[in-house]
Amino acid sequence: MEDLDTARVVPGCADEMLRTLEGFGLQWDGEVEYQSRRVEAYEAALASLRSKGLTFQCLCSRRQRAESEETGYPGTCRDRNATDVPSATRFRIDDAARVDFDDRFQGECAYALRSMGDVVVRRRDGVFAYQLAVVVDDAYQRITDVVRGADLIESTAWQIALQRALDFDTPRYAHLPLLVEPDGAKLAKSRRSLAADASRALELLGSALQLLHQETPTSLDFESAPALLQWAANRWNPATFHGLRTLPAAPLGRK
Repeated sequence: MEDLDTARVVPGCADEMLRTLEGFGLQWDGEVEYQSRRVEAYEAALASLRSKGLTFQCLCSRRQRAESEETGYPGTCRDRNATDVPSATRFRIDDAARVDFDDRFQGECAYALRSMGDVVVRRRDGVFAYQLAVVVDDAYQRITDVVRGADLIESTAWQIALQRALDFDTPRYAHLPLLVEPDGAKLAKSRRSLAADASRALELLGSALQLLHQETPTSLDFESAPALLQWAANRWNPATFHGLRTLPAAPLGRK
C-alpha cells in the first residue's frame, strides 16, 4: 500500500481499496505491506547508495524540478558541496549507462539514462520517493513479475538501475496500455471515469476484457467474479494489444 505521503492519505481509503479488490475476485499472497511502516528499509537502501557515492543533494526549486521532468535533469547540483539546508536527494546515474529490457507487452525497450537524468529518491520534505520505495519493496517481497500501466514504463529504467546499484534481482515487467480520453489524457476520476463498483464486478470485468481486445463472454452467465477471471485467464491473449501504449476509453467506463 503506497501511503508514504501521509499528508495526502485519506482515512479508510486503504481498506476500501482492499475490499474492492476482493469484490472483483482479486486476492494477494501473504500480509499486505504498508510503505509507511517500512521507512527504516528505505533509510538503509539510501545509506547503501550514499556509501557508494551514488547520491547527491539537490537544491533546485520546485519550478526547476518540474522543468527537468520534461527534459531530463541536467545535473545542476551534482558537484555542489553537502549542505544542512533542506534539499532533495537524487540517485547519481552513470552517464554512459543504458538500460535494456524485454517488456512482455511492449517488446524491446532501451533507455539512455543520461537523457533521463538523476532521479529523486527522497524529496525535500524527507518523504521517500516512489522510485526507491518500490524497488526496495519488490526485492523484500520477492516480486517476480510487475504488471502496471504504460505511463510508468520509463520509470522502469531508473528502477532497474537502482536494483543493480543495490544488488537486487530484477523482476520481469509488463506494461499495459492506458485508457485515454479523446484528447489523449489518461482516464482518471478527476475527469469522467467511474469508480470501480464491486456490485457490478461481472459487468465491469467484461468491459475491461473488451477494452483490452480480449475474447469476451457472450453473456455474463457466471456465478462469481473469480469464475469469470478464470474463464478469461484461460483465453488470455496479449498479442491483441502488444506494443500499444494507449487505448481509447470511450464509451466504456465513462459517465
